[in-house]
Amino acid sequence: MQISFPPSPPEYCARDLVLGFPALVDDQSVQCAITAEALEDHFGARSLREEDLADAFTAHRFEIELAAQRMLNEVGAKPVLLHSGFFRFCT
Repeated sequence: MQISFPPSPPEYCARDLVLGFPALVDDQSVQCAITAEALEDHFGARSLREEDLADAFTAHRFEIELAAQRMLNEVGAKPVLLHSGFFRFCT
């Protein structure tokens, strides 16, 4: 399975308090997301504001994409949501 991440900016979803970002799994687009809580707890987001979450995502993009890749390897070409607990117990 080939997994890559386009360099597009993350998309904020206020309703779910997540930042979404795309992955390509064998050339198929798959939605990934990370919770605001994970960005605050593990990547230094200063608040739930979109700008603060996006800054934390950008600063730690490589680590977040590596975590998403790990999840995608487990579940295949299905959407993944990275919660704070994933980083607490799996990294």
